[in-house]
Amino acid sequence: MEQYNESIHFDKLLHKQDILCSIAFARANYNNGTLTQHEFKEIERGLLEVEKEWEAGKFKMVPGDEDIYTANERRLGAIIGKDIAGKLHTGRGRNEQVVCDIRMWLRDELIKLEGHLSSFLKVTAARAEMEIDYIMPSYTHLQRAQTRLREVIKRVNRNPLGCGALARNPFNIDREAISKELGFEGLLWDTMAGVHDGGFVTETLQWGSVLMQHISRCDFLLGQVVDKVKPGTQADFNGGRIHTYDNGNILFTQKGQANQHQLSSALDPFMLATDVADYLLSYEKLKAVDKRFEEDIAETFNYERSVEMRTAKGDASKASVLEQIAVLRALVE
Repeated sequence: MEQYNESIHFDKLLHKQDILCSIAFARANYNNGTLTQHEFKEIERGLLEVEKEWEAGKFKMVPGDEDIYTANERRLGAIIGKDIAGKLHTGRGRNEQVVCDIRMWLRDELIKLEGHLSSFLKVTAARAEMEIDYIMPSYTHLQRAQTRLREVIKRVNRNPLGCGALARNPFNIDREAISKELGFEGLLWDTMAGVHDGGFVTETLQWGSVLMQHISRCDFLLGQVVDKVKPGTQADFNGGRIHTYDNGNILFTQKGQANQHQLSSALDPFMLATDVADYLLSYEKLKAVDKRFEEDIAETFNYERSVEMRTAKGDASKASVLEQIAVLRALVE
């Protein structure tokens, strides 16, 4: 049962957030008179020492360390003594502690992702300009993916500390001071929602799914794989993992580069069906259906001409693409 219940091997990644959360809560309890100055200083010293052990890879987990919270508390008690360490949780419920740690970690990771996304968009703009003569047999629109991400970060970055296990904190704790120390932008006012709502995790996963749908539009066959990664396996990307699929769509985005020959060979005359229709329609009222084709129909079967006819904003002509590149760069700078 202990092995079934333990989550330490997963939630140990929250060690930094748990330490910061505990220090902020202990400070608030010192400010409201619940802890003495000596008690707070000892708790702070012990927690910082625990964090140093995690950062140095020297923290030793022992049987009974069910999760990051019990592990940190056990080690804190070993460093400063159980009597003072036991006062760390005065007025704090495990529910709010867990939610606070997750919100802080998720906020920090999303901010990192925003930086990676900005870098990706800058590279996209540079490559688009460098390879503007390549015709790709598809088209993906540019959009401000960061706008949706920032909205998610805004909703994640709310402070649940002080909500208690359900019915608030009885020690008149300063929640706004805690929010400022931990970098939260505001409070979660509803205690039940604060400690029991996991919607912010679901919303983050939804954002990630939408992002990968956009990125996966690039076709694997149009790229040249730099590193051999077996389809269906996992590949590391900026410290995270993205599952690849048999068609390699996502793999291309992280380990591929554009290949002009493959791009050209993927072009199909049926892609010019709309151009043929435009040609025919222009003569629709002048000739009979079986007489509308003339010798210059061959000019319609020209991919470059087809692309350059798309001159509207956001379209595929060189001028339109260059305009989109400028817009994209302005968004990420």
